[in-house]
Amino acid sequence: MDREPDQAKRGRVISLVIAGTGLVWLAALALGDTLGWSQRTLAFFDLAALAGFTMALWLLFGLWRARQNNKE
Repeated sequence: MDREPDQAKRGRVISLVIAGTGLVWLAALALGDTLGWSQRTLAFFDLAALAGFTMALWLLFGLWRARQNNKE
């Protein structure tokens, strides 16, 4: 039972990573459109967002595994 607060904290961190990545990505796209950034620069931000979402999925998988181990 003492692991539940830790898992809840990890879940909140994962949600913040997902939300933060999405917000930064949208802001970068809007700023790039306003300032006329090149497609190469915008692609960099797309790849950075992909890396952020991939990291969030990895963290989510780790949380899921930890919860599965607690059930046993």
